[in-house]
Amino acid sequence: MSGKQGTMIVYVGTTPNIGTTTAAFASAMRLAEATDKPVGYLCLHLKSAKLHRFLDVDEPETTLDKLQPELRSAALTPAMLQRAMFELPGQRNLRVLFGSLNREQAEYFTDREIQHLLDVAERTFACVVLDVGAYWDNAATVCAIQRANVRVVVTTGALSHFQEDGKRWIGDVSPLFKVRPEQYECLVIRAPWGRDAYSAAQIGRELGSAGISELRLSQTLFASLDQGAFHLWLKEDKAGKAAMSRQAGRIVSRYGLGLPVPRAKLVAWPFKRMGARERTGSA
Repeated sequence: MSGKQGTMIVYVGTTPNIGTTTAAFASAMRLAEATDKPVGYLCLHLKSAKLHRFLDVDEPETTLDKLQPELRSAALTPAMLQRAMFELPGQRNLRVLFGSLNREQAEYFTDREIQHLLDVAERTFACVVLDVGAYWDNAATVCAIQRANVRVVVTTGALSHFQEDGKRWIGDVSPLFKVRPEQYECLVIRAPWGRDAYSAAQIGRELGSAGISELRLSQTLFASLDQGAFHLWLKEDKAGKAAMSRQAGRIVSRYGLGLPVPRAKLVAWPFKRMGARERTGSA
């Protein structure tokens, strides 16, 4: 692993299509708003990337799969990565690498390629938000989980999600890659309808995670996703402005991320939660 500089925060869902990308991108937006430091968002979905649609980019010029030649030859540079990323309108310090649209090639990404991408991203940004899929059958998910300083497992109040899927992935599979359940924070997604049978504390205890937070979805959010206006919802809607703001605020205040940093030398965030081991390169 090269140049330990930017901090990596990974969001992984226990179950597909529950709002993991919503939480991850909202977190990246809030962090970018709260600091003058460069923030990078890497969509590492190899089979179900949709963020470009949520941001009204029908045909992205560059996506993760189009970087494979540079990743295979380990030739990607920070400048090349930044050129391949989408600059979010109105938020110049946040750049987005859209996920792979070549779904049939998902299994052809190797751990060496993903590690090279993470190496370069770590040197390019003060903070890198990684959005991965719920399944662990690919190099992107496994490498991101192992490399991240902060791991957030996203689930819902549905028993089948936090108990069954959570137990199988976070309880059983994750330790095979030397990442224990207590090394995750838990983010509970709440739907705008119905009553929640289980509290966030109960869900967190079931998963064995170290920290707990919540994100409540809304009908206006779902409408913004369909309209390609997710970024506008985060900027203009009352609920959107609050989404993930408390979590981002704690990170910024605790680790001094609002302080200026020279562009030529990015400073690492000393992000380390109680009960979480600092990574040594593989875990």
